[in-house]
Amino acid sequence: MLSTKNMKSGGGKKSPVISLGNQVFKINDVTFEQTPYDSDAYDIKLHVESKPVEGEFKGFLVDPKNENGPRYTGQVGRIRFSPYSYKNKTLPSGIEIKRDQEVLKAMAFLAEALDMRTQLDMIEAEDVFEFMKACRQIFKDNNIYINACVGGSEWQRTGEDYVNYNLFLPKLSKNGVPLEKLDVDNSRLIKYDADKHIIKKKNKPNNNPNGFANNKDIEDEFNIF
Repeated sequence: MLSTKNMKSGGGKKSPVISLGNQVFKINDVTFEQTPYDSDAYDIKLHVESKPVEGEFKGFLVDPKNENGPRYTGQVGRIRFSPYSYKNKTLPSGIEIKRDQEVLKAMAFLAEALDMRTQLDMIEAEDVFEFMKACRQIFKDNNIYINACVGGSEWQRTGEDYVNYNLFLPKLSKNGVPLEKLDVDNSRLIKYDADKHIIKKKNKPNNNPNGFANNKDIEDEFNIF
């Protein structure tokens, strides 16, 4: 099947960055990061890598400081576990959202997608930060590939015409799931739809992205360990 997916204009090489759409990847790391715009809000980020890319492909360096070191054999990216950050808040309806409980539910969902619920349930932590440190140890480098639907929010650097994407997983709902085991019966994986899974950028360009950008300056930033 012919496809221009992930093809750079003017050439046939595949991008080293994972893209929007329905993807298959493994998790190299999981981090819990304070957002740059709100000290009370946090993002869960999956540091992912696709299956090895065949043909002419040059992945990012595993260690950006070692130019002669190994490179990733697949496309990589950092994907927020949710379109929205985790934070204690009260919705207009009066419903209270508890950050820590939402984080636990997210990790339970991830563990079930990876068949690792037993390991997750063994974690006992004093707070959410210790809990996420423990999650990182069981989820990172597990070499288990899973299906995913990847959306993104647009952002643009001042003075540039190129639109970049901060990647995220669409919200879990009764209509489908953003992560799923490979080869499951009666798949409920969300089918990617650009109209639903891209958050359009605001008119004003910015220089403060919260996640992955494009190929131009990402390699220096991609140091996930």
